Amino acid sequence: SRKESTLPKLLSSKTITRVGTWNVRTVYEGGKATVIAREMRNYDLQVLGLCETRWLKAGQSRLISGEVILYSGHMEENAYHTEGVGLMLSKEAQKALINWEPISSRIITAQFKTSHRRIKLKIVQCYAPTNDATGEVKEVFYDSLQTILDQRKEREIILLMGNFNVKIGSNNTGYEEIMGRHGLGHMNENGELFVDFCADNRVVIGGSIFPHKDVHKATWVSADHVIENQIDHIGIGTRFRRSLMDVRVKRGADAA
Repeated sequence: SRKESTLPKLLSSKTITRVGTWNVRTVYEGGKATVIAREMRNYDLQVLGLCETRWLKAGQSRLISGEVILYSGHMEENAYHTEGVGLMLSKEAQKALINWEPISSRIITAQFKTSHRRIKLKIVQCYAPTNDATGEVKEVFYDSLQTILDQRKEREIILLMGNFNVKIGSNNTGYEEIMGRHGLGHMNENGELFVDFCADNRVVIGGSIFPHKDVHKATWVSADHVIENQIDHIGIGTRFRRSLMDVRVKRGADAA
């Protein structure tokens, strides 16, 4: 209808929507959120997923520049400032926001309107346990993630993104439907968990299907600049695979 055509939307078939995910190491220090927001504007992102925010509890915070941060951290009293996830929204994304839910210190979700009135976009921002974490910790994380995906609707675009602390490599034998051959390095134990999860839930791992130079794949670099890993990922449901036009690393982003 004419009224619906004027409502704010996040995804449209006529324009490109840019989203990103970034492990910012912390937002729990003065001025850090402002620096992150500036980088978000520099890269023209509508939504920026944040990992390791280190904020406690759950809530939202509005910056002077207009961006809003939805965040989810440890809920316990006297908890340490560790982990934490968030979503930084541009003014456009704020208008398209339908609802959001803080799941845990490792998962937060938000649902947005798209240009199609029957299709919604659901972003699931994650900060997964490291490869050295116990099996129990990993199981709790993936069980929570599974619960979210079990609730998805048929006409809902799921965008799964964040720091999954996994290496998937370039060998996609047996996983041809959900990953390509453009991953970086070799698959580790966490990578096996992740690709099995994506295969079970029909989620395509975007960083593995677009050819780029290695410097535009690596999301983590060692202090001596010798070791590079691709541990952050963006995935989308197979039904909407063609909506994903590119996934690459913007290595110029800097938040100290």
